[in-house]
Amino acid sequence: MALNVSLLAGAAVVIVILFLSLKITRQYERAVVFRFGKLLGERGPGLFLIVPFVDRIVRVDLRVRELDVPRQTVISSDNVSVDVDAVIYYKVADSCKAIVEVEDYEAATALLAQTTLRDVLGKNELDTILSNRDELNTEVQEILDEMTDPWGIKVITVTMRDVALPENMLRAIARQAEAEREKRARIILSEGEFQASQRMSDAATLYEEKPSALKLREFQTLTEVAKEKNLIVVSTGADGAKSAGDICATAGLAKAVVER
Repeated sequence: MALNVSLLAGAAVVIVILFLSLKITRQYERAVVFRFGKLLGERGPGLFLIVPFVDRIVRVDLRVRELDVPRQTVISSDNVSVDVDAVIYYKVADSCKAIVEVEDYEAATALLAQTTLRDVLGKNELDTILSNRDELNTEVQEILDEMTDPWGIKVITVTMRDVALPENMLRAIARQAEAEREKRARIILSEGEFQASQRMSDAATLYEEKPSALKLREFQTLTEVAKEKNLIVVSTGADGAKSAGDICATAGLAKAVVER
């Protein structure tokens, strides 16, 4: 009887020890194992064994995580104060380094992102910050990735969400945009006048070489005027009988158009 109790107790102890020895990690997790405080390495994913009461494990999530960088007040190189916030996407590339090399890799990455964002934007002018966001995002991402690499962290991307400007600066930018559009409108108008003057100069040269073309143009103008029920007679003929004949012919043409 006593033997059976001992066997049952021994079996129960073995089952408990086996239960404590079995560990399971998911596909996106890794377990960093320490034995008497010394790093043994990484385990997982799936089922693995540890020594109960001797080994300790720390689970690390390897999925991509987002980090919200709170709004930062940045002074650009041209002394303009702007408020900028950003989002950082990163993941743990080496779980052992992430646990051993830094106390809290998420908090450390967040603080480093804040200072890096201020440093990078502070070296650029306001126009660059507003127009070259993609280049600045890439620069911040590269700096963060290089500085967090010893921690086993991989920074995937950095995105600035919003750049808030003071009210007086918004009004100044609006005035600048209005002046720029006014300048473009004046340039387009002057180019149109220049092209029109060139065309008129070419037409004058043609009329000078071909007087008959000028007369045809005169008749066409009279026809257009006659459509409005107005009669205007213009003649550029020479002195004498020929001039009178031209005037009569022109008047007759205009009268015929009006009557029609």
